[in-house]
Amino acid sequence: MNQAFDVIVIGGGPAGMMAAGVAAERGQKVLLLEKNSNLGKKLRITGGGRCNITNNTPDTRQLLKKYGEAEQFLFSAFSQHDVEATLKFFHTLGLATKVEAENRVFPESERAEDVAHTLEQFLKQTKVTVKTNVTVKKILSESGQITGVRTSEGILTAKAYILATGGTSRPDTGSTGDGYTWLREIGHSVTTPTASLVPIKVKDKWVESVAGVSIQDTQISLYQNSEAFLKTTGKVLFTHNGLSGPGILNISQHIGDTLTHGPVEIRINTLPTHNEEAVLEFMRALHTDHANKMIKNILADLVPKGLVGPILAQASILPDRLVNTITRQERHALIQAIRGLTLHVHRLLGLEKAIIASGGVALTEIDFKTMRSRHYPNLYIVGDLLDINRPSGGYSLQLCWTTGFVAGSNT
Repeated sequence: MNQAFDVIVIGGGPAGMMAAGVAAERGQKVLLLEKNSNLGKKLRITGGGRCNITNNTPDTRQLLKKYGEAEQFLFSAFSQHDVEATLKFFHTLGLATKVEAENRVFPESERAEDVAHTLEQFLKQTKVTVKTNVTVKKILSESGQITGVRTSEGILTAKAYILATGGTSRPDTGSTGDGYTWLREIGHSVTTPTASLVPIKVKDKWVESVAGVSIQDTQISLYQNSEAFLKTTGKVLFTHNGLSGPGILNISQHIGDTLTHGPVEIRINTLPTHNEEAVLEFMRALHTDHANKMIKNILADLVPKGLVGPILAQASILPDRLVNTITRQERHALIQAIRGLTLHVHRLLGLEKAIIASGGVALTEIDFKTMRSRHYPNLYIVGDLLDINRPSGGYSLQLCWTTGFVAGSNT
């Protein structure tokens, strides 16, 4: 690898692949370094293996509100490459997409592997030199310039460098925070990452028996000391030890913060398609239409089957009870359990299970018109390395596509 390169991109995830291909498309001679044996290791498992490519919100100002305090920094970057540009990019390369609930965009094939393959084809088309199994050990700098990178294959140099090593979520995929260490060493301010969008572990043992059950667009309420402190809606997924899904992930940091002040309960509406009056009417009708049937069989037609047992247990009703033996008081308890199945938070899972980690490089140290470091004019910083909080729903990958494109366009 003694040949001269215009650009070295460190990190073969979504932002790195986008940046490398765009720079090469402009005629730059580009080297992409990846420490894993293949590109896009985390990308291939994202979204449960389906890959939520972006969020179909064409109004950029509306989209940027999802990035919180980073909104003011991101407009110049997103004005160069927005959601429509991302969709056009993938469609032009032959990847068909579809839009699901909450404007989430997925590949039509529902295969994250196809997204990674599409990006690999892009790199081949643009003649990017890709080197896998190469470990970067240090970024070298002198007199306000990046002068090279020390790697397992020696020191490599270029005119410009794009750092796209990702954050610290899912370290098993190679996201071990190396980039943060290098950036601190050369004088950048880095906020220590913590788990941001992360599944919840609960104390309730019954969740293991309902792993895989999900409820779309349901109401989620958080309680502490018997008082509700947050209500929201979203998809909930029951896991072998707790809860996940966009509705839970997007409030996980809030749960973690509140947990430091005492126990937290999560109450989930297991029948979001019916309001309280509709559920009450259904319960009244049971006594006339299904008086001699077991309550567990009737409930199985109303709520997700796996949740019938936990709901009845919360209402203190035996599953084999006949409908005509259930008292008015028990009916009320059953309605409360259906509309507020309660789980008790144990803790947030760690970075090893996090979808996104918060923290990263201070945004004031980046020129978002180019993604150039304000400390080093030939260094560009993209993707999850940036200190930007964002919710689940395709916003994280869109940040990668946008910042990668902008960096690749300006080297």
